[in-house]
Amino acid sequence: MSQTRRTVLLFAAALLLASPAVAQTPVTVFEGARVITGDGDVIENGSIVVEGSRFVAVGRRADVFVPAGARRIDIAGKTVMPTMTDLHGHLGFQNVAAGTMSKGTFTRENLIDHLQRLAYHGVGAVVGIGDLVDRAKPGGGRTGWGDVPLRVRDEVIPGAALFKTAGAGMAYPGAGAQGHESRADVMYEVTTPEEVRAAVEDYVRMKPEFIKIWVDDREGRKKTLPPELYRVIAEEAHRRGVPVGVHNVKLADAKELMRAGVEGWLHVPVRGGDAVDEEIITLVKNRIARNDHPTMWITPGLHTAWMNMTLVNTPANQKPAWLTDPLLTETYSPLAIEEHWGEKFRASVRFNAHEFELQSKNTMALRAAGMKVVMGTDTGQTRHLIGYFNHMVLESYVAMGMTPAETIVAATRDSAEIARVNSGLIAPGRNADFIVLDANPLEQIGNSRRINKVYLRGEEVPRAAMAAKWRSQFRTAATR
Repeated sequence: MSQTRRTVLLFAAALLLASPAVAQTPVTVFEGARVITGDGDVIENGSIVVEGSRFVAVGRRADVFVPAGARRIDIAGKTVMPTMTDLHGHLGFQNVAAGTMSKGTFTRENLIDHLQRLAYHGVGAVVGIGDLVDRAKPGGGRTGWGDVPLRVRDEVIPGAALFKTAGAGMAYPGAGAQGHESRADVMYEVTTPEEVRAAVEDYVRMKPEFIKIWVDDREGRKKTLPPELYRVIAEEAHRRGVPVGVHNVKLADAKELMRAGVEGWLHVPVRGGDAVDEEIITLVKNRIARNDHPTMWITPGLHTAWMNMTLVNTPANQKPAWLTDPLLTETYSPLAIEEHWGEKFRASVRFNAHEFELQSKNTMALRAAGMKVVMGTDTGQTRHLIGYFNHMVLESYVAMGMTPAETIVAATRDSAEIARVNSGLIAPGRNADFIVLDANPLEQIGNSRRINKVYLRGEEVPRAAMAAKWRSQFRTAATR
């Protein structure tokens, strides 16, 4: 007997044995769709049974037991897939309507707005990095930046993606997050092993998903964390059972970080013209063989390069399809789209085809060695489109060489496992987080943008009301 059939029968038995005097949790059955489960399987003409906030059964429509009194929703002709999980978000600082960024914007209300935007686009969970949270200062005292990320992390907000945090991050002074000044000083800044140990001790108190570090000299313009410091970060973090995620560029650093047991890479581990070699491939394979922090992952971050490529390759009198997509225009104003991705930007954009190809090859070689490619958008700056970028990531993975099926597994099941959220699979016991699509993304990955409905924890996300609210903000912002 198949696992699906056993699950269905057990579910039916449980319903029959339940006392009629006890109120039952509402049950809803979604019937007739193609179901992409998130682990590589596809069920044609499937049925999904949701009880409360969880999936309780999934299988072929003919095999799934429908309990008496269940609400039945016909979604024949649609495709269903799990919601995505984003492991590389920089949320909270950006006022989307006004097109501004500041620490003052990092409020519970604004963070929730960002989580709603993610939910609208089919993202069920996100890990924030470089979040504005109170931390120790190197010379003593504290920043006094509050605990918004920690409070929101503990909430389950209807119609919003679940939020996890990797805290403030850690870097050499001035060599952390670049771009807008509001984010540039958020992380712990360390210059000595003693400062590293004190910072890690304080950092882990906020229970981060991982400790984020930056190892990037910005093409020689910055002094960055040397190996003697990032080795101590990894040692101290692992001693306390906390993983480490890194932003680095050079092959030499990638090897040393691999030897130090670092688990995650935000962006391709080997960039800047360097190519993956046999030594780093061997390091990856040996760690897996020794069971030495064997789960290693990458959020490649090639989506903006892919978007630039489409801009460069589209005739001057036309726009790439994504730039006129209703999913984008529902969530960002025409003014914002034109300002950040319009004619002026398209006239100045440059695309390095060789670098994109090299980083794609580097990622695929590390993936073949055993590293997981997972989803991360790096969203946070004003040109970074919250929610919409997740779909651009999917398209960039296919451009990089992954199949649509592999891409969906990476963005759903594998990403949810790294984030440690009960999502990413349409399977009994998982949160009922799923997207109903009007077209099949296995045929064309861009069909992930053909969203009909989104459900989080069994409840439909009120997308029409959200879009109406954002459109009213467009008008308000335009009159200022």
